[in-house]
Amino acid sequence: MGAARLRTVFACGECGHVSPKWLGQCPACRQWNTLHEEVAPTDARGPSRATAKSARPLPLRDVESSGEERLQSGIGELDRVLGGGVVPGSLVLLGGDPGIGKSTLLLCALERLARAVPDRPILYVSGEESARQVKMRADRLGVGADNLHLFPESDALKVLHAATELNPAALAIDSIQTQYLPELLSAPGAVAQIREVTARLMVFAKTTDTPTFLVGHVTKDGAIAGPRVLEHMVDTVLYFEGGGAYPYRVLRAHKNRFGSASEIGLFEMKAGGLVEVPNPSALFLPERPQGSPGSAVAAVLSGTRTLLVELQALVSPTVFGTPRRTALGIDPNRVALLAAVLEKKVGLDLLGCDLFVNVAGGLTLDDPAADLACVAALASSLRERALDPRTLFLGEVGLAGEVRAVAQADARLAEAARLGFTRALAPAGNARHTDTPPGLVVDAVETVAQALDVLSAS
Repeated sequence: MGAARLRTVFACGECGHVSPKWLGQCPACRQWNTLHEEVAPTDARGPSRATAKSARPLPLRDVESSGEERLQSGIGELDRVLGGGVVPGSLVLLGGDPGIGKSTLLLCALERLARAVPDRPILYVSGEESARQVKMRADRLGVGADNLHLFPESDALKVLHAATELNPAALAIDSIQTQYLPELLSAPGAVAQIREVTARLMVFAKTTDTPTFLVGHVTKDGAIAGPRVLEHMVDTVLYFEGGGAYPYRVLRAHKNRFGSASEIGLFEMKAGGLVEVPNPSALFLPERPQGSPGSAVAAVLSGTRTLLVELQALVSPTVFGTPRRTALGIDPNRVALLAAVLEKKVGLDLLGCDLFVNVAGGLTLDDPAADLACVAALASSLRERALDPRTLFLGEVGLAGEVRAVAQADARLAEAARLGFTRALAPAGNARHTDTPPGLVVDAVETVAQALDVLSAS
């Protein structure tokens, strides 16, 4: 009797939908050209759950709570993004462009975790590099904890067996796309392999309370490679962004079951590796031009952190039939809206001018509290009159020309006072209910026209 014929299916790389034949568009997520051929599994068994602590349902009141017991990684910016530290049993997915510093950050975090728990091992699994290559990076970064173990292996069964025997305080897989299960006939990185390997790692993490870190590759569109279900299975999804001409890196949480998903951590890439940036406002403001029109400072929120950033504007008469509206780091539609408010409610002639707005340092803003700073920068550039470099602009601008109150004005003003700002233009709704920090004078404004009049009078 001949061997059983292998059955092939087509799985969607975005959502994991399985089709018996190839389709140009996935019927589940409606994405095009995402179905890839793979060998169907020979059995329907899911991830082994033999190590589960409980074999029966329990009333919620009988479940023991571990409270807020978190492991400190020793990297303050990473702990901030994770919500205060590493939660036991959590599954964290770290993605980013090639060469951005994912492995560097992870290796440094594991080394500090190893020194924090010297009586327990830490396991780092490398599926892409040999032990010698990892050792070269570790020597360059100064990583050398005695209880940090290295395992260059891509067979997920061997990895799980080694982790079960070692019982580490933390486990890291670099990367999830290199791991495979021998019983699945598809290649490493296929949808079925990533889904099944992640499911078994999730079971291991939850049943042994071992925090597990997964490094994920990204596609050319910036999304983490593999099925979309991968991001649903993990507890936290972190993206490492930056690179290019800027020396800093931004660690951003896109999903976090144990903390805020709007926190960011800032790092600076140097010859010796990644260095934390505890004061990002001081990083973005030192090179601000003095006495130059079109520059204003705004206070924006990123999670619980307040950042002072510089908005630059350039207004010049257009030489084309249609004026240009170019914005970097801020929504171009927002800039067009604010320009229309200045044109209609204040009377500034911007209709025949090219408008260029840039957020210095390469940051991307989505906080409406930067509206007033953008308006002030545009007016300053048009009038060729520089703004006071020690003045902060705070407020959301509405279509009626009103300056609306913003959230957490106390923290924003306190950060400005700490960095030496002496004056702030803030919404009247905030000024009436906010304690003014020492050394800072707050001018309450209700409309854009009133704010520009205050600037003209000073």
